[in-house]
Amino acid sequence: MNRWLFGFLVVLTTSLMGSAFAIGKIGLVYATPIMLVALRFLIAGAIMSIIVKCLRIAHPKQMADWIKIALIGFFQTAGVMGCIFVSLRTITAGQSSILTFMNPLLVVIFGTLFMKMKYSWRQWFGVILGFVGVMITLGAQVDLKIGTLFGFLSAISWAIGTLLIKKWGVQFNTWVLTAYQMLFGGLILFVGSFLLEEPSFQITAISITILLWLALMASIVQFAVWFYLLQTGEPGKTSAFLFLAPFFGVLTGWLLLDEMIAWNVVVGGVCIFGGIFMVNWTAKVKKSV
Repeated sequence: MNRWLFGFLVVLTTSLMGSAFAIGKIGLVYATPIMLVALRFLIAGAIMSIIVKCLRIAHPKQMADWIKIALIGFFQTAGVMGCIFVSLRTITAGQSSILTFMNPLLVVIFGTLFMKMKYSWRQWFGVILGFVGVMITLGAQVDLKIGTLFGFLSAISWAIGTLLIKKWGVQFNTWVLTAYQMLFGGLILFVGSFLLEEPSFQITAISITILLWLALMASIVQFAVWFYLLQTGEPGKTSAFLFLAPFFGVLTGWLLLDEMIAWNVVVGGVCIFGGIFMVNWTAKVKKSV
């Protein structure tokens, strides 16, 4: 892929990822968190499913393939986005974005444990540096909020989803995978909303605008571009560029929500970004034979 095109797509997808935290937090004024994110992905998944059907793009024929897509949707959409939106009730958009985008560090750990991938000492040092950055970002507080846990769980779910996409994603058309993993994830979240909260959504011009932006730009466009980048590149190296997303998350939180950017968030963020860079950019991943 042309490097300029690659760079443009990276900035596009990471800016959409990061800004969704602040816009999503604004949306929580009008809806319960799981219902808001469920509607977001039901709309996005339904639109994408209709498009790929009308374009007659090849769909999976085996039940096993649909199960794979559903599992990706469970981790990549339901797990990640559900935890993010719940976390936004008690922590800032900036903190949630930084915790979520620990994903590349966890990709190294899970890749080593479950996919027999080998990493250099510099990459493992990067993992340690990244986790130290998380502690600094959170201010090494003892009374961590419940949102902190959900933010971390979103990173775990995303790391699993990243590895599943790299393992299975090449079997599917990018647009088909994007459409149905969102649809499956949205259905899971919709059911979860009735089980885990008292669902509500206030219909106003602002709430509809927020929902449509989240569904179209922050879901359809963002997921399609991200899946394309994952499928055409090595997952660890591609994930390295996710350090841009929490930058956009903190920036939009400051611009839209007047969130204060404390010194520990800046220092911790620098450590996390440095760790991600060391993990995924300075050395190549080697698979064991």
